[in-house]
Formats: sequence, C-alpha cells, structure tokens
Amino acid sequence: MTEFDKEYLRLLREILNNGVEVENRTGINTIKIPEFHFSFDLNHEFPILQTKQMFYRQAVTEMLWIWQMGSNDVRELHERNVHIWDEWMVDSDGIYRIYEPSGEYDPDKEVEVLDPLSTPVDNPFGELKPKYDETGKVMTTKGLIEGKTIKSAKYYGKEFAYTIGTAYGFITNRYQHARNLINTIKNNPTDRRMVKSLWQDEFLRTAVLPSCVWSTEWDVTDGKLNLFVHQRSCDVPLGLPFNVTQYACFLEMIAQVTNLKPGTINYSIKDAHVYVNQLDGVKEQLRREDRYNELSKLDREELLKLRDSAEEKRDSFDKGTKEYNELDTEYRIIDLILEPTHPKLELNEEIDDFFKFDNSKELKHVKVKSYKHMGKITFPIAQ
Repeated sequence: MTEFDKEYLRLLREILNNGVEVENRTGINTIKIPEFHFSFDLNHEFPILQTKQMFYRQAVTEMLWIWQMGSNDVRELHERNVHIWDEWMVDSDGIYRIYEPSGEYDPDKEVEVLDPLSTPVDNPFGELKPKYDETGKVMTTKGLIEGKTIKSAKYYGKEFAYTIGTAYGFITNRYQHARNLINTIKNNPTDRRMVKSLWQDEFLRTAVLPSCVWSTEWDVTDGKLNLFVHQRSCDVPLGLPFNVTQYACFLEMIAQVTNLKPGTINYSIKDAHVYVNQLDGVKEQLRREDRYNELSKLDREELLKLRDSAEEKRDSFDKGTKEYNELDTEYRIIDLILEPTHPKLELNEEIDDFFKFDNSKELKHVKVKSYKHMGKITFPIAQ
C-alpha cells in the first residue's frame, strides 16, 4: 500500500479509538479528534489511496475549477461530469435549500427563507433573520428535490444562482491567487510571504460553505517547491482523499511551470471527523488493511491459488451484487500483494503555463499511471 494509505488509515483508527462524538449543523453526529498532521515527499510517491478507489479526474478537475478557472459556478463542473458540489448549489431563484438527512418525505413542508446578510460582518455566523420580499412579507419556500424534505433555506440572490456563493473559486479569482503565486515564485523564490488564503471575513456571510481547505503556504528550498496545506474541518472518508490528491497535483503543476522540482506536501487538519453514518464504510476500509496484512504473510504459490479462486467465484455472480463486490475486493487485495504498483502522476511536459493545463472533461494533460485499488466504497454526504 502507499504511504498515504498507511497515514490515512492511522488517522481513521485514531478517530475510532480516541474520537469524541459531537453534534453539528448537519444533524448527523460526527466522531472527531481536534487535529492531525502528515507529510509526503512527492519525489518518493504520488499520494492516492489504494484501499478504496479514488476518482482522481474529479479531484483534479475540482482543483482546476477553483485555482485555474477561478469559478464558483457549479454548472461548469456539470459540463465536466463532476457533481461533488451539487448539494451546495444555490437554486435558480437565488435560494439555497438545505434538506433533512433522513426521515419521512414531506413535499408540503414550508420554511422561512433566512437572510445571510442579516448578521454583521464581525459576526458572520450569528443567528440569521428572515428575508423579506418586495412587498414586505417574509419569504417562504418548499423543497425542490423529490423524495427529500426541506430543513431550512437561505437567500443569496439570483446573481448567485447555480453557484456556491462567495467561496473557493470566487476568492481565488478576486485576488488572482494563482497568478500572483506563480509570479512570486518566478521572480522572488526566497519570498517568505507566499501565503494564499481562501478565508476572507468580508465574504463569509455570502459563502454557502466557507472554505474547508482554506490556506496554502509555499516555499522554494534547494530547487524544490514545497507546500503546506491547512484545513479547518475535514470529512475524512469523503473529502480528505480528494483534497490530498488534488493538492499534490496542484503542487506538481506549479513546480513544472516554474521550472522547479516538486518537494514535500505537509497537511494539517483541525477537526478531523467521521460522520456516524459513514462508520460501516470506514470499518470496511480498515478491514481491507487487516486483510492485506494477513495475506502478505503467505507465500506466492498460496496467493496465486487464492487469487484464481477469488476470480472464479467472483465471475459466477453478476457485477454489482454484494457477493461479486466482496470477491472482487479479495481478488484486488491479493493482486496488489502479488504485483505491487507505485502510482505516478504524469503531466504533459510541454505545458509551461498553469492556465494552459486542459480542464475539459477529458483532462488531457493529467494521468495517474500504475494505479491499482481495492474497489469502491460509497460514503453518504452530509449537507
């Protein structure tokens, strides 16, 4: 397994063994620890998980959407077949609707629409007041998604329709973070002020989801570009694997266009958590690690027989069934032991401008080679 897998699974075990269960705004409790930190040398390994399937195209596309395109428009992700921000998109009428995580469906439930600008700038997360329409009446709304019951709603304005408000790409575009960073690296590589923050107090009230990965710090040492990433809140099963892989790619892209070698990526997390409805998936991922370690003790002949047996039994079931998936995971684990691989990021070497890396659905200039994994694990999203 990759070093990232080992560190990631260590984090999962730390949360399960020593975490504290707490309530939060989503209505789904989390088990959390207050902080965690790890680092990788990109000269030794490109960090992408093998204990579960990682869809790196979506991860890199999201990073380019934020840092290269400077966009907060979710439709641009839809054009690239990426749907990871759908739950946080403002609807066409300027209202952002939040839905109950579970429970009986009530299509007739109506809620007051709250006004994010009703709190002062110095208290952006204070209690919100209702939004009034042009006639002076309190705005109300129902849900728009069949099968989901609305819980609450906020009015961001029609100018923010189909976006996530003033977050992420809105910030990078406003301050031209990527261009400024590249210019500084090229012209003043020893600068100690290469800090890019997506946490801007002025825009917190109108950000649907204030940036989780909120800060990056960069430095050049001995011809290598190094990156320190800070994350204020971390959905470990869903968000963290994406974030680590995409920021490692981001570092390698910036290194390439500034004629540097990629160095280390350090990653610090506050509030590393697992939602309680994600526990089954977490336990499955940890079971895979245990199974990998158990099978690694066997000799090659035994492993070959077990792999052949798992493949034969697997193919007797229809794809997508529980039995097929379990045997497919067993096959993949054994195959990783017999024929280990080291995932490698390959960028088109001809690209010397960060803004020329292809951000289309095909993601033509980015490939992860020699990537094997143990199969997909589905985790629910908390809105």
